[in-house]
Amino acid sequence: MKIVVLQGSPNSRGSTNILVENFIKGASVKGHEVIRFDVSKMSILPCLGCVACGYEGPCVQKDDNEIIKKALLSSDMLVLATPLYYYGMSAQLKTVIDRFCSYNYSLTGKHLKSALLTVAWNQDDWTFEALVSYYKTLVRYLELEDQGMVLGYGCGNVSMTKHSKYPQEAYQLGYSL
Repeated sequence: MKIVVLQGSPNSRGSTNILVENFIKGASVKGHEVIRFDVSKMSILPCLGCVACGYEGPCVQKDDNEIIKKALLSSDMLVLATPLYYYGMSAQLKTVIDRFCSYNYSLTGKHLKSALLTVAWNQDDWTFEALVSYYKTLVRYLELEDQGMVLGYGCGNVSMTKHSKYPQEAYQLGYSL
């Protein structure tokens, strides 16, 4: 299986990266091909809302979104990886998702598998409610097949994350595919 990971953390060596690396290790052991995009380091402009694409055509903006589009449309699975920022995903990852607009029907028609990897400093039981709700809405709208979520409570820094159960959970999720 070909897996595309969209890593949305601007801190490429932070807690989100720990989950991503462990997920990739698990998936690779099982023979899956994984391509990771560090979207915060790419040049991706926000959607203009012009709908010139007609929801299924070329976007008027010419940027690195084309690289992600090509990879996603030739993949079997999408993994969204983000730190929790004000109870949602990072702006960098949200920008990429908003740009799905220009290939909406092609993406929906693929029926990709999906997963969510996320971390937060907060440990309250409601910490991830808004993000999980948004992810589940994407799963439904894009006709994805959810394979699981790793919700890293109390992962406020690299040390906290490394010493938590969440890297192993991310590994197991990748390995379970």
